[in-house]
Amino acid sequence: MSVVTELLEGPRQFSKDSARLLQRCTKPDRVEFVQISRAVAMGFLLMGFIGFFVKLIHIPINNIIVYVATMNPPVFDVPDSSGWSVVP
Repeated sequence: MSVVTELLEGPRQFSKDSARLLQRCTKPDRVEFVQISRAVAMGFLLMGFIGFFVKLIHIPINNIIVYVATMNPPVFDVPDSSGWSVVP
């Protein structure tokens, strides 16, 4: 009988803790809601600007990499009409 009690103790304690949490939770008033909304909006704007500037910095870096790669194209084996590989 103690094994069953031990198995049920975890879910029972979880349900008690969950009920206690729900009883303590309150709906935010208008001032608190506006304050949280402003903080979230500022976070979105900050992350957007960070992403924009990271993209802005990486565009020239990417263009330099692509430009250098086109200056020295890699050499591949190119098969001719007879099927043999010819290196240009």
